[in-house]
Amino acid sequence: MAKQRILVTGASGTLGLNILRQLVATNSYKVIAPVRSKSAELATFGEDVQFIDHELSDAIHTAQIFERANPDVIVHAAASGLRPPKGSWFDLMHFNVESTMRLFQMNCRFDHHSRFIYISTGLVYREQGRPLLETDPIETLHPYGASKAASDSMLQAAAAEFKRSLTILRPFAFTGLHDGGERLFPRIVTASATGNTLPMTLGNQVRDFCSVEDIARAVVLTIERKPESMIEKFNLGSGVSVPLRDLVTDVCQKLKLAPKLEFGKVPMHPFEPFHSVADITAAREKLGWTPRQSVARAVWELARQMYPALEMKEPAPGGRTA
Repeated sequence: MAKQRILVTGASGTLGLNILRQLVATNSYKVIAPVRSKSAELATFGEDVQFIDHELSDAIHTAQIFERANPDVIVHAAASGLRPPKGSWFDLMHFNVESTMRLFQMNCRFDHHSRFIYISTGLVYREQGRPLLETDPIETLHPYGASKAASDSMLQAAAAEFKRSLTILRPFAFTGLHDGGERLFPRIVTASATGNTLPMTLGNQVRDFCSVEDIARAVVLTIERKPESMIEKFNLGSGVSVPLRDLVTDVCQKLKLAPKLEFGKVPMHPFEPFHSVADITAAREKLGWTPRQSVARAVWELARQMYPALEMKEPAPGGRTA
């Protein structure tokens, strides 16, 4: 029996790399990844992943990718960044919305009915001051959240119109292997390794952090499971409400890290929600998914990857929170 063909966009990103690792580990799928360029991390997959040179913003390239890949499942994890510099707001919207809809449009043109799994975000929601449900309103002024919310909503309308299978996964904050850029825990690890001071927000905002390994596992479970309805939506997170300052402090204590953190030195993003926590009841009941790895363990793995010589304590492998 031929292996299912899984097309994964955004393979060079934090989540994309972890999705590839877990799909390859199953040895159950033919994994295809369109990329702009093949990084050193991607090169380690060797022949286990079929990489195709591709530019998602190019309509002709996107049409060609379907002809070459003929995927059974599409995992669309590609997105432009969480914190765009000033001046790139419309570029962010252009890529996250138009590229997503073009990919889904090409999917609808083929007789072969591919399942479409869209990686959205917990930032799409209107803040409720409590753990968020999949049925809560999608409404945000956060640039990244707004771009994903637009695609989220438009994909549902398109799936209903063209009778196509769509699963929307909305991960909240996560960290772990291959995390990078200006994201929180890579900066904390770097501050620990270099001794430099790291200015931070006050840290009283309530957050829900998860291991990227767990988020990637949810994607694999989604691929393996037969959908119960044409359109499905699942929040992915720890389901635990913790002030960010408490989470960071706890992780650092568990790892015996002592970064110089200056809380209250920088303001929150003006449109960042104060309370962002997932209700994961639907994912637990329908996907059979709950987080297995603690945030501390995820940060420990990230720190070993970034700074192998950094001295720290290894935390226990299990646990849902810090």
